[in-house]
Amino acid sequence: MKKEQLGKLIIESEDMMYRVAKTLLYNDADCADAIQEAIVKAFSNLHRLKQDSYAKTWLTRILINECYAIMRKEKRVVSLEEYAREEEIEEKEDYSDLYEALSHLQEEARISVTLYYMEGYSVKEIAKIMDVTESAVKSRLARARTALRNELENRRGEEENFFRKSRAAGLES
Repeated sequence: MKKEQLGKLIIESEDMMYRVAKTLLYNDADCADAIQEAIVKAFSNLHRLKQDSYAKTWLTRILINECYAIMRKEKRVVSLEEYAREEEIEEKEDYSDLYEALSHLQEEARISVTLYYMEGYSVKEIAKIMDVTESAVKSRLARARTALRNELENRRGEEENFFRKSRAAGLES
């Protein structure tokens, strides 16, 4: 693969890379850093890519490794100001129910769901990216579907109870 082809692949994969990074990292700045580092590493290690047909899978694996590296660094150092600022941001952000439910999944399941349902990777490709067996990917997807269904049903039930109580309180006033 030539550098021009890799550049084109990166441009085409921009949204996918963000979604994968966002699956692991919640801070947009960290996502941007991971993507940038993945791109630099992809260009500098292009000679290691054995088959052009696996370029997107290879790029995704580099990105996931960069996300893990950032997570390891952040685990060591968190300033009090950053913590307070992240708390404010989390309170202000309005995430969809699905995104919130996804955030409660275990990391491996979150990545599997994102790659399979959002990015359209096959089970075989995900297994290669995550360096696990295909049956492990299938199991993670099945468990994730069950957990997401339960989480979304619980949220829906909580909302219905809230509205029911609100209406009842409004009638009593």
